[in-house]
Amino acid sequence: MAEEMHIIAALVEDRPGVLFKVASLIRRRGFNIDTITVGSTEKEGLSRITMTMRGDERIVEQVVKQLSKIPDVVKITELKPTESVYRELAMVKVVAQDPEKKSDILNYISIFRGRVIDASKDSLVIEMVGNTKKINAFLDLMKGFGIVELARTGIVALGRGSKSTAE
Repeated sequence: MAEEMHIIAALVEDRPGVLFKVASLIRRRGFNIDTITVGSTEKEGLSRITMTMRGDERIVEQVVKQLSKIPDVVKITELKPTESVYRELAMVKVVAQDPEKKSDILNYISIFRGRVIDASKDSLVIEMVGNTKKINAFLDLMKGFGIVELARTGIVALGRGSKSTAE
């Protein structure tokens, strides 16, 4: 079976230690989380944990079953990439001392629909939002200019259509 990306969204009680419980359970089972993001939701007292992991369906089923046993976990949903909208944010600082190279970087930013969020005489901080492939492609181009610093959020995702994962 092929190892493909899986997106798991968990609605959890907004309490200290819940993220630790979720991550510990996954670690104890020997699974690896590729990305993880946590944030508040439209419902007071609930947070949303969005994780991506690679593996076959059996692994994902096992993770979902195990997570559902944690009392602070309200609901777990696997979001199929084809049935959801997902994005990642990357902030990348690149060397931009030479005017010609700076012009090239600005052209790439435009092509990839990014934004310059800070500029100095010798560097640019760029915001890039999109799917993981887009961000990786942009970063591959920026490596040639010199990446000074990089921060990525991990994936956030919502299912397509009017149905909520909280239902």
